[in-house]
Amino acid sequence: MAIEKITSSQVAKLAGVSQSAVSRVFTPGASVSPKTADKVRRAADQLGYRPNVLARSLITGKSRIIGLVVAYLNNQFYPEVLEKLSNGLQAEGYHVLVFMAAQTSNNMDAVLGELLDYQVDGIVLASVAMSSELALRCHAAGVPVVLFNRTQDNDSLSSVTSDNFAGGRKAAVHLAQSGYQRIAYIAGWNGASTQRDREAGFREGLASVGMKLFAREEGDFNFEQAKVAARRMFSVEERPDAVFICNDHMAFAVMDVIRDELGLRIPEDVGVVGYDDVPAAAWGAYKLTTVRQPANRMVQETVNMLMTQITQEDAPPRRLSLDAPLVVRSSSIKP
Repeated sequence: MAIEKITSSQVAKLAGVSQSAVSRVFTPGASVSPKTADKVRRAADQLGYRPNVLARSLITGKSRIIGLVVAYLNNQFYPEVLEKLSNGLQAEGYHVLVFMAAQTSNNMDAVLGELLDYQVDGIVLASVAMSSELALRCHAAGVPVVLFNRTQDNDSLSSVTSDNFAGGRKAAVHLAQSGYQRIAYIAGWNGASTQRDREAGFREGLASVGMKLFAREEGDFNFEQAKVAARRMFSVEERPDAVFICNDHMAFAVMDVIRDELGLRIPEDVGVVGYDDVPAAAWGAYKLTTVRQPANRMVQETVNMLMTQITQEDAPPRRLSLDAPLVVRSSSIKP
């Protein structure tokens, strides 16, 4: 037996209000008096009424959905950020649709097609780059895009990052001032702006104190590849006495190899600095010195930026780079 679907007109009749009043109550941001809203919600609860969000989107042209694209979640920074972004967007009356994407143009083409099919009102790309061609497609569709923890050479795209260059520089100066002489670097994925800027800042920081990079390996933002990079870097006769690793996720892998496989002491034999300051960095097993990404503010600025571009079609793109402080723990010697 089919169940009768409760309509907004039935809710309006029971609440003693107009059908348009019912619609306003269930439309985020619409103007309605508290008294009317209370009557409508009590009537809706009594009847078991729920508004048809998809039908409303066909009328208004707004889905109230934001597409959130991430490349990987094994880095502990992103699950935390994903939760914060979801909460922040939901507080603005939007629902979040999460898509996973690899760092390839073909994959991004497919993901973007799906996003636009869902009539999303905006897109946040976390740890993912976007080509100029894809950016033009979004612009043509009237869908604003904000890059989170990424930036690129495209003035039409808004972005929110920490100051990766300054963060890398702080790591270099800290290690040099702590007395380390053979300072190395383990890179992330070379296609990422975060990798590029952190390494550039690190090299500039070393140069500012008259030093050069002693050794370099690539971990590709991957836990196992970071272990391989650490084995190559520290299994030689003249090994580094300090290393800056492009993110905490790889830094944990490097620390495991240094201590557990090679029997070296941290920070006496090798000083270690990471980037992100994920919760595990403060755990007793690591106590990692790291550059802290201001995740809460980065998320809030991303949400604000996206809301501005959704409500103001002529809003210019913005690029925001936030200060990232160095947090000194016991994986490095304090100056």
